[in-house]
Amino acid sequence: MIRFLTAKQLNSFPKLRDGMFRDRADQFLTRLGWDVTVDENGFERDAYDGLNPLYVICQDRLGQHQGSMRFLPTNGRNMIEDHFSELLGGAAIRDDRLWECTRFCLTRGAGPLVAGRLMSAGGEILRGFGLDGFAGVFDERMVRIYRRIGSKPEILGSGGSGRDRVSVGIWRFTDAARARVARRAGWSEATVAYWFRRQFGDAPANPFRMTVE
Repeated sequence: MIRFLTAKQLNSFPKLRDGMFRDRADQFLTRLGWDVTVDENGFERDAYDGLNPLYVICQDRLGQHQGSMRFLPTNGRNMIEDHFSELLGGAAIRDDRLWECTRFCLTRGAGPLVAGRLMSAGGEILRGFGLDGFAGVFDERMVRIYRRIGSKPEILGSGGSGRDRVSVGIWRFTDAARARVARRAGWSEATVAYWFRRQFGDAPANPFRMTVE
């Protein structure tokens, strides 16, 4: 199943929360060797987790973390502006209809459908909140994953070359794109829409409307 949880709501699911932060440490520090901070509990967190982001989490039947990603509005503090603006020539992305997606994480041994279900949930966020797209930073290893999912970003800027190439992209989901990603994720659009409505209801309010600086 998919859960859409703000950081405050995440504390009501301690097993899911702790599994996500530990899996982030395993992926970003142990497997990828990124310069991230891991605390004494084995959790990878950063300053953006303190801004009450919206997490999209895929969990198994036992309530364990299988994969996740994090969203913040680009018209507030965000990682692209703070750390990757050079990829955009020093420009900033600030648009209340465009959110930033970061910390795309898959637990070690996650099944082949998890990445697609996360991306399908991202498309549902765009539809449900009436957004134009979401932006993110990715490296070359993710290109193959995006191709398999069926969700190709619009590249805004890149730096580096080969396996070290890093890019900023925007994902904009048409109806056809949402259907394609859902199909490759092994479920229907109705399934992800159900999980979204279960959290936000039939008339969802933007969770960042009152919290953006």
